[in-house]
Amino acid sequence: MVNTRKKHGPEFKAKVALAAVREEGTISELSSRFGVHASQIHAWKKVLLDGTATLFARSNAGPKGDAAADEALLAPLYEKIGQLTVERDFFRKRSGP
Repeated sequence: MVNTRKKHGPEFKAKVALAAVREEGTISELSSRFGVHASQIHAWKKVLLDGTATLFARSNAGPKGDAAADEALLAPLYEKIGQLTVERDFFRKRSGP
């Protein structure tokens, strides 16, 4: 018998975590209703509660501020990707087919 791990989407995780925060039932009731282990519900609830502060902090910067901040974070990463691609191509040519 092969046990395969379930992969839950973000919408499902949010729904379960919100149900836990709203106390729509005990954790064991939610666990049986959604088919998820109780410790997983606690973890998703903690992520939800810890992450809400960042939603409000980000909204003060405005949507254009987020794009500029994201671009500033991504620029060095794209530069590194380009550098590594050039190095890989160089070494591939040097090593032969």
